[in-house]
Amino acid sequence: MKATLTFKHNYLKHGFSLKWIPTLLFLWVAIGIGQECPSSVLISPLNGAVDVAVNTSISWNPVDGVPSYLIAIGSFPGGDDLVSERNIGSLPNYKPPLGLQENTDIYVTVTLFFFQGGVARITCGSEMFHTETVTSVPPCTNLNIPFDGQANVNPATNISWNYAPSATGYRLSIGTSMGGTELLNNVDQGNVLTHNPIPELPPNTTIYVRVIPYNTIGNAGPCSEFSFTTSAIAPLPGCTSLVYPANGDTNVPLTPLLEWNPVPGAVGYRVTIGNSPSSGDVLDNTPFINTTSTFILELEANRSFFVTIVPFNASGDAIGCQQESFSTLLGCGPFFDPISGDLITLNPEIDFPDTVSLCKNEFPLNYSASDVAEGYRWYKIDPLGNETLISDTADVVFNDPGQFRYVAYNTILQPGGFVECESSQVFQVVTSEIATITSIDITEEANSIRIAVQAQGIGDYEYAIDDINGPYQASNTFGNIPFGSHVLYVRDKNGCGIAEEHIVQDLTLEGFPKFFSPNGDGINDYWQFIPPPVSGELMLVSIHIYNRYGQFLVQIDPSSRGWDGTIDGSNLPASDYWFRAKDNTNNELTGHFTLKR
Repeated sequence: MKATLTFKHNYLKHGFSLKWIPTLLFLWVAIGIGQECPSSVLISPLNGAVDVAVNTSISWNPVDGVPSYLIAIGSFPGGDDLVSERNIGSLPNYKPPLGLQENTDIYVTVTLFFFQGGVARITCGSEMFHTETVTSVPPCTNLNIPFDGQANVNPATNISWNYAPSATGYRLSIGTSMGGTELLNNVDQGNVLTHNPIPELPPNTTIYVRVIPYNTIGNAGPCSEFSFTTSAIAPLPGCTSLVYPANGDTNVPLTPLLEWNPVPGAVGYRVTIGNSPSSGDVLDNTPFINTTSTFILELEANRSFFVTIVPFNASGDAIGCQQESFSTLLGCGPFFDPISGDLITLNPEIDFPDTVSLCKNEFPLNYSASDVAEGYRWYKIDPLGNETLISDTADVVFNDPGQFRYVAYNTILQPGGFVECESSQVFQVVTSEIATITSIDITEEANSIRIAVQAQGIGDYEYAIDDINGPYQASNTFGNIPFGSHVLYVRDKNGCGIAEEHIVQDLTLEGFPKFFSPNGDGINDYWQFIPPPVSGELMLVSIHIYNRYGQFLVQIDPSSRGWDGTIDGSNLPASDYWFRAKDNTNNELTGHFTLKR
């Protein structure tokens, strides 16, 4: 992307207008440029692969910005004796409709195809793979035109069938009764997928068809017979051709209205337009009734489009109509930079954040685009997705938070008018504030504590412990923290401040036994606080014991052996008892334990 800006600025500096860049670029491309093919072309099959299925689909590494690919398949490097070179559009894959020869070195040559008032191409080096040796007969196949059981088929129809993997040819029989062959008797069609009956099929008749694929191993089969019923004799319309754009045209505007020649007897036309010969991603067999033009289309720049127009009437569709193609304007690129050999575009390079943040009460916010471009626009987007223009300069004022879209653009002049090359970014304007720490939750673990910081506010916060410089983390919870005093920090990611909270070592339940059993066996005969090894400087000064009703029973010295479960020499009953302990910083902790008898 940086090459785009460098290239543009170099030529503006020398007095060239940006609008002439496409013409200059075409001349450079047409004269010749550095190889831009990927270092390894084929993805599947890989270069050098063996035992590749004869019905394989071929795919290759795409190159950004290439409007179309040409492919040729041959039995020698650069050859096209197996599949003649053809334009397959912008999709980096191709499946030979008749499969590939068995036990053969297959060489695939992919060409990057460019156009601007002419054609320019970069041919990549051939890569090869070796196909499998077929060891079995092919499978049977199915009719696709007409389909099995179809009625009211025009007698002038062609008959076609699907490719049978590993087949090298097909034998066809046609009759007017089951098993009949009076119209065609097991005639070898060769390696094709269609048959044009001459003379036409008899009208108002059930037609029976059997297709037998074969290869060097033998015939498929036994294969099922298919049938369809013809209609009365009725003339089909002929085919048509494009008037605008003409077949092979380049520099076609991005919003054309397609026109074609009228066909006598046609009542409508089915139109298919796609980025490859087999796709219909623009129009997919869309009918146009009593008209010879489409509505205004919206097409991509710098692309090949493949068009098939099939006239139709009450008798059916025209047969054998050929596909045509045209190419759209270069638009904004990508183009080849003859200096660096890189693909570049004429869209401005933008560096804009996903979020623009400001602290609470800082509206209105004045903001300026720092990107280099010929023009700018700013839009506010409402909750329904509608956009409202709020500025058409590099400067904008945000009066409130919300969703916005930033556009930077350059303009170029091409045949058909000016083209605007834009780059855009949808972003959020958000407000933020310093956090308010609402609580700190401490949970005892084995020999440590777990601290969770609860904070609130409209900011986006991150958390650290004991060091204001971090490291900060997204989680508000800290585990495996030693006993002692700590400082918790909550930082607003958008720079609106750091909140902090100090926690001081407090009494914990660790060290206070859950029960004791004063039975004289020398085990758990006394209840007393046992300082844990990680208690640090924690020091108890008193422990008071109460019964379950809150009545004070006895005070014990933290340095004594502890309480033996008696009052004035009398044993107290087995029950739950409560304690209140106080440390040297006057902090208190209460809890309970069980006296067992």
